[in-house]
Amino acid sequence: MAHGSRRRNPASLFVAAAAVYAANCMLGASVAARIVDTRNFRWLHHLLYIATCTSVGAAVVAGSAGRSRQGRRAALAVLPAAVPLAAIPYLGTHTRRHPLVALTAAPFIVAGLVLSRSAADRK
Repeated sequence: MAHGSRRRNPASLFVAAAAVYAANCMLGASVAARIVDTRNFRWLHHLLYIATCTSVGAAVVAGSAGRSRQGRRAALAVLPAAVPLAAIPYLGTHTRRHPLVALTAAPFIVAGLVLSRSAADRK
């Protein structure tokens, strides 16, 4: 059995990136709206942020390293999300700017998700 002969679809990584990003945004919004109090587990938002950055990076690498044109298009679509994700720690977290910068990654993550899923549907 040849290990490298199977074609792998990176679409699941784009789904994971979008899901973790959405969970992080929902947690951040619920904390900002004072629905959830994270004083005792503030690390959860940080963990979700790290998971978001890692999954977006993994999706970009998997999509660009694959042979499918749609995977590469999805990777290029989600790549600009790295800019706001990288800027968040340096722009302050207790200002109105924090959620605005975080939300600027959303269109790119959604575009990558849509393009990766359309690639999976064409097989």
